[in-house]
Amino acid sequence: MDVQVGDKILVKKPHPCQNNEFDVLRVGMDFRIRCTKCGHEIMVPRAKIEKNIKKVIREAER
Repeated sequence: MDVQVGDKILVKKPHPCQNNEFDVLRVGMDFRIRCTKCGHEIMVPRAKIEKNIKKVIREAER
């Protein structure tokens, strides 16, 4: 899956604040993502996040 820093991702399961849109801050073996509603930052392993991504919104598409 081709996810880059600066993209927004929509995930299948929402964050506890009921938001399912995240900003991608870091890409590698782990992803650092930030909730767009509450600002909480999370480090997630690549295998887990790639399985849960519903849609990638590119910087150019916005």
